[in-house]
Amino acid sequence: MKIQILGTGCPKCKTLEANAVKAIEDGKLDATVEKITDLDQIMDMGVMMTPALAVDGEVLSAGKVLNKDQILALVKAGQVAQRIQ
Repeated sequence: MKIQILGTGCPKCKTLEANAVKAIEDGKLDATVEKITDLDQIMDMGVMMTPALAVDGEVLSAGKVLNKDQILALVKAGQVAQRIQ
């Protein structure tokens, strides 16, 4: 799984990235964090407000700094949805 942080490197983007790393560690997730800073790529993903968080290319949050628990909840909900399909 790839958790993507979309943003230009502002303090909020860095906080979201740190929270994603904590979520991976605490949740024992098999995942990596990728930073996307290219504005064209961010806009191509439909994001108009940063920071944003995507999992495997699917944007799950934009314009918010999610905490570790919120990130874990989104990731786990996505994993359950994939198993159901």
